[in-house]
Parts: sequence; C-alpha cells; structure tokens
Amino acid sequence: MAWGTKNVRAVIFDMDGVIIDSEPFHYIVNKKLFADLGINFTLKDNGNFIGVSNKDMYGLYKRKYALKHSLKKLCDMQMEKFLEYLMKSRQKPIPGIVTLLKTLKKNKIKIALASSSNYKNINGVLAKFRIKKYFNAIVSAENMKHSKPDPAIFLKTARLLCVKPGDCLVIEDAQHGIQAARSAGMKSIGFQNPNSGKQDLSKADLIVRKIKNITLKGINRIYFD
Repeated sequence: MAWGTKNVRAVIFDMDGVIIDSEPFHYIVNKKLFADLGINFTLKDNGNFIGVSNKDMYGLYKRKYALKHSLKKLCDMQMEKFLEYLMKSRQKPIPGIVTLLKTLKKNKIKIALASSSNYKNINGVLAKFRIKKYFNAIVSAENMKHSKPDPAIFLKTARLLCVKPGDCLVIEDAQHGIQAARSAGMKSIGFQNPNSGKQDLSKADLIVRKIKNITLKGINRIYFD
C-alpha cells in the first residue's frame, strides 16, 4: 500500500514514555522530592500522574498538603533533579524512535513533539539524543492553562504545523494523552510501555508493544481501511 497524503500530514509525539523511557526517572525524582517534604509518594501515585504536567501534579499536592513552597519552586526543584539524573545516565531513545523519525522526514510528513514536560526538560532530552533537528514544532504544557487530557496542547501543535487536527496522528503511552488526542479529533497510536504503568489505551486507533512496530503501512491502515 502506498503512503497516502489524503489525511495524514503530521505525526505528533509525546516525549516521556515514547521518545525516552523516563517514567522510572520521574518516579525516583518525585519520590525523593516528596520524601524531603514529608510526603509518601508511591508507584501507584506516580502512575496516576503519567501524562499530566508537573504544574498540575504539584499544584494538587501543594493544595492537599498545604505546602509552603511556591508552585514554581516545586516545579523548578523537580526539573533540576530530573535533568541532573538524565545527564548522568546512559539513557538512549526508546528503540525504533530514531528510525521512525527518519522515515517520516524522508516521506515529507511533518513531525512535532507535544509534551507535558517543561521546555528545559524537553530541550535536555532532545539535546542528549541529538534529535531536535527532526521536529517542525515543539510544544510544552508548561505555560498552558490546561494539560492533557485536555486537547489544547494538541490543537496548538496542529496550528503551529498549519495542519488540520484530523490530518494529525498522535503517538502516546498514557491514557490522558490518548484521550486528549481523541478530544482534539486526531487519530492515535497507543504505545504500551511497561514502565508507564497500567494505562488504558483502549481508545487508541492502534496499540503497539514496540515503537519499531509502527510503520507507514500501519498508519495507512488507520486512515484508509
């Protein structure tokens, strides 16, 4: 089957859990940070916030536990610890990501990143992996009023790409991200990353266990079968 251009014009990637297997990093960092604040943060708690921005997560905990630190300070502390952990690690992109990016670029499909992480984390990851050159647009929920599952981040990304939402495909590992894509009127592929917890990806148009299983032929089937 030839690569179609009738509908599919852009692919939008989530970052954490799709480009980088960073959820274990976030759990370690968040658990330590919350412990310092006298709060027990469990693996189950972490799973509830996969795909949610730090601003929303720390905002909830600040209200719940009446934390004295400002929301900005809490987010800055998390960001600093995450970047420190990332730079010391030997982490590589999730297998199949670089090949998929090259394939999309070769076939003139626009590529974007839409992440709940802040811009410093995003730029740190892209710089470490040397893949920023593949992206036509990079969007963070950092300064947005609402994060996933709200569709705002995906709708903003589509506008930056000058592509209609219905012509975009989203690749996500989290239930919140799949719901956001659906609400934005976009097709989606759910990546079952074992480190992302028990995410309900049932509303995705296609579910894969490995990024390398995402092919142009498979994307075509989503739109044209």
